[in-house]
Amino acid sequence: MKKLVLAAVLLAVVVIVLGAYTRLTDAGLGCPDWPGCYGHLTVPKTDSHIEAAEQAFPERPFEAHKAWNEMIHRYAAGMLGLVILAIFVISFIKRTYHSPVKLPFFLLCLVCFQGALGMWTVTLNLLPVVVMGHLLGGFSVISCLYLLYLRLSDYRIPGGDTHMTKFAKYCALGIAILVGQIALGGWTSANYAAMACVELPLCGGNGEWVSKLDIAGAFSVPAAENYEFGVHSWEQRMTMHVAHRIGAIITFLYLCWLAVRLYTNAASQMIKNMTISMVLVLGLQIMLGVSNVVFSLPLAVAVMHNAVAAILLLVMVKLCYTLYRKT
Repeated sequence: MKKLVLAAVLLAVVVIVLGAYTRLTDAGLGCPDWPGCYGHLTVPKTDSHIEAAEQAFPERPFEAHKAWNEMIHRYAAGMLGLVILAIFVISFIKRTYHSPVKLPFFLLCLVCFQGALGMWTVTLNLLPVVVMGHLLGGFSVISCLYLLYLRLSDYRIPGGDTHMTKFAKYCALGIAILVGQIALGGWTSANYAAMACVELPLCGGNGEWVSKLDIAGAFSVPAAENYEFGVHSWEQRMTMHVAHRIGAIITFLYLCWLAVRLYTNAASQMIKNMTISMVLVLGLQIMLGVSNVVFSLPLAVAVMHNAVAAILLLVMVKLCYTLYRKT
């Protein structure tokens, strides 16, 4: 069971990376239907199938590389769903303290809803709210899987450090802030606003960008038939991007403060090591975010930005789990 859950965690990382790659290569509508691709279970290969596909979807010219990007992501996500189903079945059969059933059941419901979000992403033509929800759903799945893995592990909380329990709520707040920042990143990406600002630390221009902020418009969803490549104005996209950068600053400062407090108050090396890991991953994430701007959103860096965000969230989950277990 523990090995199966660990495999699911690793597979979830792959699914998140594939999802980011699919989005960043503009392949979210590489297959305009769901769950198949142009009416097939796989990407059309023969000339006759491709011709039929283009006739069935004249508004979506067939692009093989985008279709494969989308379908590989769907295959991996479907495999993850089956693994989570197996985890729930095994947990239900055992139903003991060492094999909890509530969390696997929640995971099964969550991954089913995640599948629905994947369908709506296609059928609603990349509606930003759905795209962002799909991203957050993926991060929720991997977090719950990792929490289940910790729950199944012979996880020994170090002795002493009883005074550290007071930091558990601050760690939980750190997770909330981080999830909010991930949501801002998802909203920025879903609306194709990643390059709305190309200067650092904010938008340059001697502060002229401040007068162009449009908060109401940036967090609205204009009516449109297709949201591919975005439908918001530049001012609205710039506002999204600035909000994401401000969120990054807040997240960085809070997690650094938390790290200092944890490291200076902890007696056990285990908590100190986790704190160091959090700071290192956080630093890497900030560097990747800066690199996205400096180097104009290179694909490899942008994908890594998503993957490292997931890793940072898992580090926070483990740290928070450790602190709460001491209560």
